[in-house]
Amino acid sequence: MMNNPVRSAVGAAAYLSRTELPSRFTFTGRVVSLAGIVLPLFLIGILKFTQIEIDALKPLISGTPWLAWLYPAFGEAGAAYLLGVVELITAILLVASPWSARAGVVGGALGALTFAVTVSTMFALPIWEESLGSFPWLNATGQFLIKDVALLGVSLLVLGESLTRLMRNRAQA
Repeated sequence: MMNNPVRSAVGAAAYLSRTELPSRFTFTGRVVSLAGIVLPLFLIGILKFTQIEIDALKPLISGTPWLAWLYPAFGEAGAAYLLGVVELITAILLVASPWSARAGVVGGALGALTFAVTVSTMFALPIWEESLGSFPWLNATGQFLIKDVALLGVSLLVLGESLTRLMRNRAQA
């Protein structure tokens, strides 16, 4: 019996879609995840150089015992500028991470540190909406901070994958 080329093409397309579709979703997910961490770091990082953000940081920094030292050390504006510089450097390193394992390691580590600190502030700041009976209802501060749990996860993922690439590259050299 002769092979039907249309049937073979359909079979080939079905086979490719089964094997390539998951890879495409994975690739797209990685791109969106990276954009999802770089955009907030960049946009909020540049905001750190404005008076609006300097004022917005006051209750967050002064209300967190392990961050309050920033104000005596750098002043309100200086602390905001420092955070902004770290966020912008982290964003740049994360953008470079697909091409540079070293950039990914440093960017992932800086991102993980940044988001671990911001997530930790949820333990010191009031994040529950009292008018609704508190837990599990987040107030505005809680809503702002809770997203950092996901950003911490993406940072750790970039760090881990970049470390794997770096170690594999060193082993091959």
